[in-house]
Amino acid sequence: MYASLLGSSVSGIDGISIAVEADIASGLPQVNLVGLPDSAIRESSERVRAAIRNCGFQFPMSRITINLAPADLRKEGSAFDLTIAAAILVASEQLPAAPFQRTLLIGELSLNGDVRAVPGVLPMVEQAIRNEATRVILPIGNAAEAALLNKIDVYAISHLNELAAWNEGDRWQAFRYKPELHQLQPARNIVDGTSASEGSLDYGDVLGLHGAKRALLIAAAGSHNVLLCGPPGTGKTMLARRLPTILPPLTDEEALEVTKIYSVAGKLGASPTSLIRTRPFRSPHHTISAGGLIGGGSIPRPGEVTLAHRGVLFLDELPEFTRPALEVLRQPLEDRAVTIARTKAVFRFPARFMLAASMNPCPCGYLGNDANDRHCTCTDAAVARYRSKISGPLLDRIDLLLEVPRPKTFQSARPGMTSSDMHALVMSAAERQHHRSRTTGVHWNAELSGATLHRAVQLSASSAKLLRHAFDKLGISFRAHDRILRLARTIADVSNSSAVDEEHMSEAIQYRRSGEVISE
Repeated sequence: MYASLLGSSVSGIDGISIAVEADIASGLPQVNLVGLPDSAIRESSERVRAAIRNCGFQFPMSRITINLAPADLRKEGSAFDLTIAAAILVASEQLPAAPFQRTLLIGELSLNGDVRAVPGVLPMVEQAIRNEATRVILPIGNAAEAALLNKIDVYAISHLNELAAWNEGDRWQAFRYKPELHQLQPARNIVDGTSASEGSLDYGDVLGLHGAKRALLIAAAGSHNVLLCGPPGTGKTMLARRLPTILPPLTDEEALEVTKIYSVAGKLGASPTSLIRTRPFRSPHHTISAGGLIGGGSIPRPGEVTLAHRGVLFLDELPEFTRPALEVLRQPLEDRAVTIARTKAVFRFPARFMLAASMNPCPCGYLGNDANDRHCTCTDAAVARYRSKISGPLLDRIDLLLEVPRPKTFQSARPGMTSSDMHALVMSAAERQHHRSRTTGVHWNAELSGATLHRAVQLSASSAKLLRHAFDKLGISFRAHDRILRLARTIADVSNSSAVDEEHMSEAIQYRRSGEVISE
């Protein structure tokens, strides 16, 4: 007796349709699982056996072979439990096969038959829709997530014995999920990696630091990387944590992409009512490993750079991170993706994030910024060792490098633009970029390169001369040359200018010039 039902797995952040085949033949009672299952799937045979018995069904006392096809693709997770159990029940003729055609089954089973929620449902269901599945049967805890796609019938069950309804006419229609009948919690905004923004952060609360606010406005407008350097207490972290308040909202395509990532990572939360609409803001601790930043594991999972996709990755106290952890950022910053190779497969995770970082000028923090009661006590060797954590190639990938000085007088610390004012300028610049993307195909200035960069940047004669002079005199790299062009393009967009004039180029070069002070 044979049955084949539709299951699913996740590779990277994409769903993969898996055919779960069950064959029951005469022989010694045993269950063989084939098709490159991981340990969680291999253990599912015991969970499925106990669940079937405890739900009033008969577990076949025969030789059972379960195949997960395609067989050359490694599978992981407990989401196959429900599919395997249903395949055995169909193969043993305890359930009819017809109601499960073009139906995706997802869920983990407990020993008493309870169906538990699993991560990664959103990409699994999305892939099933592409394969023309018409419905999905899954745990109640995942129903709201699957319903976000609004393109497939969702049936939510809480116990394995509820599959018996699929053998009794249309009684299974009672399990159809209707979002309007459920009391759901609001969807979370992914800010600080853990919770929603309280809406209490505003750049209007920041006194002084007008140059730093201007730099962050430009960074947000073009999705440029930024590094703030200054003594303790000047407001570097305070400035960076307010970045989400001025960023544009996610587009529909971006929102689905970000929501899929958090679904795979198991960080979406219970009963989301909508796709994530605010840009992520991740702020990992400086003790994080290289694997934690870019992702890893025998079957890789998303790291912080992927969780910050389409948003901000904030690294506070940048030199306190280990050198290996910082160096793994070089490829994602350039390619805007992470590729992790394993023996059986190559996994690719998106990583289009804006890097925001802060640092002190030296270990004690007061080099060149002596206060009345604080003086730098660091030796030259200590300063060199501290700054050596940040390599030249990594620093070369940062567009804006800015010193954040301590205000000289209390009067100079006056309020400036609010988050609302800055957000309006960012949105205006973003609209100019999106209009230009019709010809370049690139939505953000920070992603311009090659011919698209030169088509987008129309230099005046004076700005071109200034850039050539800076290239000859400052010894900047070709990568830095292109980054100056992108940055100048964004500054012009913020100024509502179609051409890049000398004043825009001068400001862009100034931000690169600040980097020499930081790297000395």
